[in-house]
Amino acid sequence: MADHYEVLGVSREATPDEIKKAYRRLARELHPDVNPGEDASERFKLVTHAYDVLSDPEQRQRYDMGGDGSAFGGAGFGGFGDIFETFFGGGGGGRAGRPRSRRERGQDALVRVNLELGDVVFGVHRDLDVDTAVVCETCDGSCCQPGTQPVTCDICHGAGNVQRTVRSLLGNVVTSQPCTTCQGYGTTIPYPCTTCQGQGRVRARRTVSVDIPAGVESGLRLQMPGSGEVGPAGGPNGDLYLEINVAAHQVFSREGDDLLATLEVSMPDAILGTEVTIESLDGAVPLEIRAGVQSGDVLTIKGRGITPLRGTQRGDLRVGVHVVTPTRLDAKQRALIEDFAKKTKAPGPQLAEFHQGLFSKLRDRFRTG
Repeated sequence: MADHYEVLGVSREATPDEIKKAYRRLARELHPDVNPGEDASERFKLVTHAYDVLSDPEQRQRYDMGGDGSAFGGAGFGGFGDIFETFFGGGGGGRAGRPRSRRERGQDALVRVNLELGDVVFGVHRDLDVDTAVVCETCDGSCCQPGTQPVTCDICHGAGNVQRTVRSLLGNVVTSQPCTTCQGYGTTIPYPCTTCQGQGRVRARRTVSVDIPAGVESGLRLQMPGSGEVGPAGGPNGDLYLEINVAAHQVFSREGDDLLATLEVSMPDAILGTEVTIESLDGAVPLEIRAGVQSGDVLTIKGRGITPLRGTQRGDLRVGVHVVTPTRLDAKQRALIEDFAKKTKAPGPQLAEFHQGLFSKLRDRFRTG
């Protein structure tokens, strides 16, 4: 027969605490639920028997005096109490878990918000209608009919779980599982609220007021903590997410915090220069067109772009010039142009050095303007 001290890996002078620690370590390693191997099962029996003998002062004394220590102390593999203490934190009966709470956090909600480009310049206030779960006004989230309340489950007595003892070759094994009568809540509701069917919440439309900041762009999601669905039994609300969609504008487009636009200029104005007033997204603004301006030139109006999402310094309004060449001339107009060409003695068409303009994004507009 194997020596009990060797089985546990302790000396003959080991204290009861050292023996207990050694047993727990080996039990974790060799328990059939953790290590199903046949060799581990046999070693587990030896470890359990060794601990049964050495943990009992009288049996340990008889063993040290030459006894075989074959007695199991009348407990029938009594070491199972320590096994369950090791794995479940309690004695042989196991430790009951806490009952579930009916109140749970609600789900998050997602709402898509359509904006115009002008809304993005300074931000905008919106009142949004949201279809979501709200607290039941009849029971105020209690899930019960008015004047009634939950009662303690008579099966689990409020524990939320029930324990069952299963006999095995190694002794009695105690398992714990949620009570099927109360679904683990520890209480039952004999008179559920008829408005919410015992859920503590109902579907309804509510209005959410939100200030959407300047500088948002399509695809951005804004989080509103605590504005989502209310949880079961009046639990805390989830969050509300606003997914932004900015509609395309007929005149202006966006590049970062700058606004882009195309200005069509007649040939005489391009040659002589002029001053015009254009309508930006936040009002009229004067713009000077210098003499000799060319198609593709960019005229910048400072501070007439978009207020950034994080910051206060607005972007610029950048205006790309598109010089419009007349296509229908009467005889007199054509004669004037021909006379002008003779007097200026302009060179004929020729290839020039290629350079990437600042306004390359507006090339398609220039071509179709």
